[in-house]
Amino acid sequence: MHKIKKIAGLGALAVAIIVAVGGIATWQPEMVQTELLDTHNFSQAQIEKGEHLAALGDCAVCHTRPGGERNTGGLAMEIPFGTIYTSNITPDLETGIGRWSYPAFERAMRHGVDRQGNYLYPAFPYTAFTRTSDEDLKALYAYLMTQPAVHYQPPKTSLHFPFNIRQGIVTWNWLYLTPGAMQPDASQSKEWNRGAYLTEGLGHCSACHSPRNFLFGEQGGSKHLSGGVAEGWTAPALTANAQLPLAWSQRDLLTFMQTGYSANHGVAAGPMAPVIEEGLSQLPPEDLQAIATYLSSFHPQEKSLPGKAPEISRLAEQSVEPLSSQGARIFSGACMACHSQEKGAQMQGIRPSLALNSNLYSSSPDNAIRVVLSGIQHPAKGELGYMPAFRYNLNDEQIAALLNYLRQDFAKQKPWPDVQQRVAELRAETAPSPQPSPTGRGS
Repeated sequence: MHKIKKIAGLGALAVAIIVAVGGIATWQPEMVQTELLDTHNFSQAQIEKGEHLAALGDCAVCHTRPGGERNTGGLAMEIPFGTIYTSNITPDLETGIGRWSYPAFERAMRHGVDRQGNYLYPAFPYTAFTRTSDEDLKALYAYLMTQPAVHYQPPKTSLHFPFNIRQGIVTWNWLYLTPGAMQPDASQSKEWNRGAYLTEGLGHCSACHSPRNFLFGEQGGSKHLSGGVAEGWTAPALTANAQLPLAWSQRDLLTFMQTGYSANHGVAAGPMAPVIEEGLSQLPPEDLQAIATYLSSFHPQEKSLPGKAPEISRLAEQSVEPLSSQGARIFSGACMACHSQEKGAQMQGIRPSLALNSNLYSSSPDNAIRVVLSGIQHPAKGELGYMPAFRYNLNDEQIAALLNYLRQDFAKQKPWPDVQQRVAELRAETAPSPQPSPTGRGS
């Protein structure tokens, strides 16, 4: 018995030592509060530059909840371990970052640690933001600190054990964080390097468009920008691995970033629409051109299906007649008025060719299913027009028949397996929350 007690005591001591060492290794000091920031030290040019950088970083996209005031946080991010709520980044002294000095802001952006010394979850993509230059970080700080201060306390992030222990992030950082500004590649042009800096830094494109491993770290090497998942949507590959009928040209990329639409690829939907609306479309033309130069370098321009875009669309049009299948009949009744390039009345907005729609060439039907179920209610630009939801007009069997018809006859691809089951799953997953009745009681 005495020996067992001795072993237990030594074990407890070992655990205490490990905890103490871990606490010391992960401890981060609290940064001194700034009582009253003198914003007159910021130049107008610096503030304007910071505004463009905030657009590039999609600050408002993530830090504004539905119906909330800009940048006040509270946007819920559902992950398998719980819910992360974004923070208030207005300069409010109590609930925002009004007491943050520049060194505190720089530490959060480069090292993922807030002013109080708490580790930030990598849902905040500091692994990309760390690549930003000191000059640009100071400009972004100047812009945020000169915006209206709004008093709003977002809900507390709630994750399951052990993910609620923020000190554990230090191990993740050792694996996936390389702090420091991005250095140019001497073998590439100035414009290419500018595009790489914007894409891989504040643009944090890889956060959505790269696959993650079992620790949710971005996979690099040949997997970098080869496709990922964002808010349940498939974020397509931005490299030559993309499953596309036509390669992305510089012009395609530039037009898509400016307007949310490319005639050769389709319309921005899901999480990409606000990225275009609030972010990319607000950037200076020279920055968009640089990003297009960088991304197009991953796409061999000779890669395409036989024929040019008009020929692909023309062949797809021919497949509509005769109406020999259930999918063709549904397309004729529900889709042709807007998506036929040659038939029917001219509708408001653009008339995208489904034969060139990237979603129909993807190995996953999820994006196509989501668009058919929910439509496009918030386009990147109003002039693109809206797409109605068919959730209540078509059942699972009908949507599956429509999508596999489009995939086979328009995209000339093999049908998706078990697509009807996937429609049912996504229908349940994306079902709108029930609205209370006027009396306050459920129906």
